[in-house]
Amino acid sequence: MDARFDYFGNENGAKFIKRIGNAGLVVDNSTLPKTTQELVKLRASQINGCGFCTDMHSKDALHAGETQTRLNLVAAWREATVFTEPERAALALTEEGTRLADASHGVSDDTWAQVDKHYDGDRIAALISLIALINAYNRMNVIARTPAGSYQPGQW
Repeated sequence: MDARFDYFGNENGAKFIKRIGNAGLVVDNSTLPKTTQELVKLRASQINGCGFCTDMHSKDALHAGETQTRLNLVAAWREATVFTEPERAALALTEEGTRLADASHGVSDDTWAQVDKHYDGDRIAALISLIALINAYNRMNVIARTPAGSYQPGQW
């Protein structure tokens, strides 16, 4: 399977990816735990059906020391006992922030209360920014039909 469009092979596409990648450095350099960052990216990618990002973030998480058990349970995190309360709050925010069109309430007050309980302002800013960013990447890859499976940790 070939991608419909090669962002890196197009001048405007490459510029755009470079700029959103630079925006992502703000999150990367934040105090939001790297483990939480990978769980958020993986869950949003699963919801959005982005095979490329699901492949990338599951491999990156494993490479960074995440366990296979936790990665296997991300899609069923509500029933899993392997996630901390702060991680659960981040996963709930990820789901509600990714599925905005699926629910009339957007992000619920209950979810927001959990996020506010477990994260300070800088981490909340990083979390919201990360959810927005991974959703953008997911949409780009799904629209372009970027194939999944060949990503190697650290490739980007």
